[in-house]
Amino acid sequence: MFPTSGPKLVSFFNELGFNDTYGQGFPSRWVYTDERLGKINGTPELDKCIRKLFAPVNFIGRFSELDNYIKNFNHFLAFDHWKVIRKDAEITFEKADKIIFEDAPEVVKEDVFLRKEFDEISFDKLELDGFVTEVLKSRFEEIKKCLTANAPLSVLFLSGSSLEGILLGIAINHPKVFNQSKAAPKDSEGKVKPFQDWTLSNYIDVAYELGLLMEDVKKFSHSLRDFRNYIHPHAQVSSGFSPDKHTAAICWQVLKAAMYQLTHNSLKNDHS
Repeated sequence: MFPTSGPKLVSFFNELGFNDTYGQGFPSRWVYTDERLGKINGTPELDKCIRKLFAPVNFIGRFSELDNYIKNFNHFLAFDHWKVIRKDAEITFEKADKIIFEDAPEVVKEDVFLRKEFDEISFDKLELDGFVTEVLKSRFEEIKKCLTANAPLSVLFLSGSSLEGILLGIAINHPKVFNQSKAAPKDSEGKVKPFQDWTLSNYIDVAYELGLLMEDVKKFSHSLRDFRNYIHPHAQVSSGFSPDKHTAAICWQVLKAAMYQLTHNSLKNDHS
């Protein structure tokens, strides 16, 4: 939720009245964030911080993700009898008359997810264009070579683009159900964007909402979702993103898990 790079984090809090600079000797981002939140707790700046954190303009095409963040955040506000409400593009606060907690879904642990094995992963069952299928098979072999060569960034790009291509192909085969999904990204006029303007994050959210992908893929796809952002070196530097063997292993596992689920789960309400 908070900016992941030091400079952006400092800029975020400076807009709330601080005058910090990022440089040598800067504390960990966790410590810095905790200290700054402690300073503004109980002041009007805390309200500004929450509105800024959940600003819908930063979640265009990912509103379902934003609503989930707000839902989880409200669990903490409930004891003070407040809740955050999103009304279209506006973030407001309302008094909560009673505390309602939903049973949390079973948490899938990362090490358990990484140990999962998938015996049958069939490209043909995806029913994609034949030429696309051949390209995907070739990419799978290339990903394996990149894993052996310890090239995590290559694994990220190949896994992210492959999953995006797979989900685009499925969306093209079932346009009606994908476009009618509540998680489908919309433009400034409220119209569903054409598929070529969807991000991988959009495709994952919609596939999850349609029952094609499960919670584990949605949860551990965070690195893959933004793979396009790291193509340009300057963007990677500004984000502070530095993938390693562990990142590569998760990306590869997410791709395999997604393919397995996509070939074993049926579309909800498919009348395309």
